[in-house]
Amino acid sequence: MGDDKPMTDPNAKAVTVAGPSDAGDGAVDLSVHPSGIVPQLQNIVATVNLDCKLDLKTIAFHARNVEYNPKRFAAAIMRIRAPKTTALIFSSGKMVCTGAKTEALAREAARKYAKVISKLGFPAQFKDFKIQNMVGSCDVKFPIRLEGLAWSHGHFAQYEPELFPGLIYRMQMPKIVLLIFVSGKIVLTGGKNRDDIYKAFENIYPVLTEFRKLPNPNEEDVLAQLAAPSAAGAAALPAPREA
Repeated sequence: MGDDKPMTDPNAKAVTVAGPSDAGDGAVDLSVHPSGIVPQLQNIVATVNLDCKLDLKTIAFHARNVEYNPKRFAAAIMRIRAPKTTALIFSSGKMVCTGAKTEALAREAARKYAKVISKLGFPAQFKDFKIQNMVGSCDVKFPIRLEGLAWSHGHFAQYEPELFPGLIYRMQMPKIVLLIFVSGKIVLTGGKNRDDIYKAFENIYPVLTEFRKLPNPNEEDVLAQLAAPSAAGAAALPAPREA
């Protein structure tokens, strides 16, 4: 079937270069990432149709690392260590796979789950594999004025620090939701492919730099004076009296 073909990614080089385990091994491809920052994929949610009815009690009884409590949740929860993922398996034959860090690993994990179910005697197929959501994250390394950003981009931004510490930015093109924190940490979710994640970040990066929080020099002077008394102030102190 067509799903057996390995997936190729034209941006794989840029991601490999900037990956957490390869930091410093090469330069970021600035033609793809003008900001010089590559968001790292943290989670991929994929679905697949096994195209058969499943007895979840049988799966829970005979397979390893499976939880099934129909009173709490309608699906069996299965986990594997390589790739480290979790699958939600429904009696209809539909399956949701979460936790993979790349598209290829998501597909590999889904196939492993299908193979386990097939070995239990179910005529499981592997149909309609589809990535439903990607979550990426990065750090711009500078603090952000969330209040100003929310006021300037009120049509897209929602910021209620009493309820949630981050600003929620709903981008329309591409259709991505960004969680922006004052520290400069960014979470991007809702992408169907990694290009959406990359484009969304490059779109928002100039906005983040516009609302970069700069240190207040007067504030720094006051803090410095409070932290260390001046020499003149120290000299003005009365000398200790001799006993």
